[in-house]
Amino acid sequence: MEELVQRVSEKAGISEEQARAAVTTVAEFLKEKVPAPFTGYIDNFMGTSGGQGSDQ
Repeated sequence: MEELVQRVSEKAGISEEQARAAVTTVAEFLKEKVPAPFTGYIDNFMGTSGGQGSDQ
């Protein structure tokens, strides 16, 4: 997830904290929209184990 946060921060010209919030929001949105069996793929990609937010 850190690589994605860094890239969003650089491309959007925002702080890493703001980028992390944006990436987390997008991941949560995607998990609401995809079928339940696929949410684990998003969690794995983002480095989370489910639930809200990230432990990174």
